[in-house]
Amino acid sequence: MARTVDPSGKKLRAEVAELRLRPSADVLIVGGGINGLSTFRDLALQGVDVALVERGDFLSGASSASSHMIHGGVRYLENGEFRLVSESVHERNGLLRTAPHYVRPLQTTIPIYSTFGGLLSAPLRFLTHKSGAPKERGAFLIKVGLSIYDSFSRDGGAVPRHVFHARKRSLRDLPRLNSRVKYTATYYDASVNEPERLGLDVLADGLAAGPVRAANYVEAVRAEGGAIVLRDAETGIEFPFTAKVLVNASGPWTDLTNEALGKKSSRLMGGTKGSHIVLDNDELLAATGGREIFFENDDGRIVLIQPIKGRVMVGTTDLEADPREPALCTEEEVDYFFNLVSHVFPTITLDRTQIVYRFSGIRPLPAHEDTQPGFVSRDYRIVETAMPALPDVHALSLVGGKWTTFRALGEQLSAAVLAKLGVSRTVSTVNLAIGGGRDFPRTPDARTRWVEAHRDAMSRARADQLLTRYGTRAAELIDAIAEVRDEPLVNDASYSRAEITHLAREEHVVRLLDLVLRRTNHAFTGGVTVELLAELSEIVGDALGWDELRRADEILQTVETLTFSHGMTLEQQEQHPA
Repeated sequence: MARTVDPSGKKLRAEVAELRLRPSADVLIVGGGINGLSTFRDLALQGVDVALVERGDFLSGASSASSHMIHGGVRYLENGEFRLVSESVHERNGLLRTAPHYVRPLQTTIPIYSTFGGLLSAPLRFLTHKSGAPKERGAFLIKVGLSIYDSFSRDGGAVPRHVFHARKRSLRDLPRLNSRVKYTATYYDASVNEPERLGLDVLADGLAAGPVRAANYVEAVRAEGGAIVLRDAETGIEFPFTAKVLVNASGPWTDLTNEALGKKSSRLMGGTKGSHIVLDNDELLAATGGREIFFENDDGRIVLIQPIKGRVMVGTTDLEADPREPALCTEEEVDYFFNLVSHVFPTITLDRTQIVYRFSGIRPLPAHEDTQPGFVSRDYRIVETAMPALPDVHALSLVGGKWTTFRALGEQLSAAVLAKLGVSRTVSTVNLAIGGGRDFPRTPDARTRWVEAHRDAMSRARADQLLTRYGTRAAELIDAIAEVRDEPLVNDASYSRAEITHLAREEHVVRLLDLVLRRTNHAFTGGVTVELLAELSEIVGDALGWDELRRADEILQTVETLTFSHGMTLEQQEQHPA
């Protein structure tokens, strides 16, 4: 990462220096989550001069706390959000085509314990969005819901239709299920095992489209003299930036951003907290049969047990949250997760030493007053926002949004911006491949041909591993590695020194945390050790020009964040080698 020396003597990253060198754009997007990045990509493809800033790392806010699902939202039918379900299913099917390197079909099974449960309360829930006394849904309601859900897929048939099985077949397929089960319903949605990496591909597509700019660790701190003042988190340097259109895509923090820029009493958001835990439990992993288990707990919450990356993820909660406070997975939530796993797989024992990772985030939901959290709309809208301190700027605030619909949302938000600029759309993203999904081999034979054509002197197994990890963007990495020795890490042989160097230089890594949390799976799978952090800090430090003090500080801050925000100690992680 090249750096430029500021007149004050401080060294600026190239991305920040470019913002200062060209301190204006047609559009400034504040917020580098998946929806901000999607809008950035769409506008860049239209040839718009667009800049994006994110106060932390890209995809480090709400986007980092997803359930790793790309789904139509069968639950949204109960809320009457048929438009959202239709769009979500369409976008799910689209992502299976345009991002096949990261988005794949996910077999999902619902265990059912009654035939007509919840039948009387369902109309009340649908009409009033109030839960009343929780009633577990029975086979009849689930059958109706999944039949309606299947109907939304008739445009593409990207996944199979649902099937029902009675108790005998259900227990034959999943023998560790609660023996009280009467039926199971199995349908397909999709999973995204690497959501942050998919988001980085979206960013890379935008940056490749033209002379646009994006910088992480840059915050919009206030409005002054008709300009937005930006602050570089690394150096503390502040500088003005002007734009014709301001897009506030800061998710749960949208109101806080509006207020910082001079909008008094912004009351658009009302997010809820969702937490997850990741378990290293081979017994539970085998019990899932490779499919997600999706069901309603007896308190009316929808929860999931999902095999992922050789681990099992359990989630999620839906609790009121304050975006001013850190979102943390509490011990009470862990107890809740353990209880719900016991409800589905009562013969499997869990304990806290099996937790390799826990995470929590705030959903960017609209303000919802008395509506129950589970019934708050997951749809999105664009709000024109008068900003007294920026009288000549068209300001748009994004309310809502989720991973599944990021492309469609980016297209709609981009359309609103184009209308303000008086510019016509020239490129559609509907069928446009994303990043490493471009020309991704879909069959074993095609995969073999791709590996042979791109591996250079690398082994077939290593090239295939990189194709799995990065899609066809692996070709860039293979070319970079070809210039040096592909020496595996001492503390994780699945990565190499050259690979980590490439990630640090080419993927906007600023902190060691960026690497272990969002560029690799080290934290998620429980692979972080003190020795690994020291090795990574040495490699990243060499790539980014860190001195010894900075390297030591990065290790310390990574340990502190894993302990505080993700509830893990390195001693616990060392019990679960990746």
